[in-house]
Amino acid sequence: MNRTDFVWPDSGTNAEELLAIAADAARQAGAILSDWAGRFTVSEKSPANLVTEADLASQDRIYELIHGRYRDHNFLGEEGLAETNSDSPWRWVIDPLDGTSNYVHGFPYYAVNIALEFNKDLMVGVTFDPNRDELFTAIRGCGAFVNGRPIRPTRVNVLREAMVVASMPTACLPEHRAVKQWLNVMPHVQTVQRTGSAALNLAYIAAGRLDAFWSGSLKAWDMAAGILLVHEAGGRVTQMHGQPVDIEVPDLLSSNGSVIHDALQQLL
Repeated sequence: MNRTDFVWPDSGTNAEELLAIAADAARQAGAILSDWAGRFTVSEKSPANLVTEADLASQDRIYELIHGRYRDHNFLGEEGLAETNSDSPWRWVIDPLDGTSNYVHGFPYYAVNIALEFNKDLMVGVTFDPNRDELFTAIRGCGAFVNGRPIRPTRVNVLREAMVVASMPTACLPEHRAVKQWLNVMPHVQTVQRTGSAALNLAYIAAGRLDAFWSGSLKAWDMAAGILLVHEAGGRVTQMHGQPVDIEVPDLLSSNGSVIHDALQQLL
């Protein structure tokens, strides 16, 4: 993703308008999550992958607001949302609740994630944390912000001083590659965390609160908005072996953009 030669598409759309509706949808979805917290009913998708009624209610509100304004756009959402209009280059990629297990257990590290693509290029990204009332936003070519304030990654350039985060698949066995990667990295950094929300991990790299994050198990909706946030803040996102990142491929290494990125790449 190159910020220097980017030109916004001449398609009758306005970047600020698109961002505004995404931000409004994220905030309304976040209010739904807050309202449901503590009173939702829980069912299980799989042994360690919980879904709540709040998840579906959040996605329904996002879709209702955005589809009501942009009826020809495509949609992809975590909770079974897949709508395609073959003549439209626009696609909204939505995670109505990133960090579901955290939410279920009352651990306040979860978010609403909304991204917009134009011909597969990420154009708008929004991540909303309802617990801290923090709205992370980015428009391609225009930088990244939290609650309207510009954000930048850290300047840490020594791996042993880095605070890094990893995602792992649910019910991960000791011999899994993700566990081996964790153990490979652990002796070389200050600390390794597992937080449960890729959306906030990426937003925190953009905002200079974390130094790096990797995962081999993400879905498009987990990372789309965050990839744009990190790029626009001035960080770096690739696949773990250095290839260009692709939201359809569950392979991501994100960092503040310093030499720690290449160092982590070697360890992973």
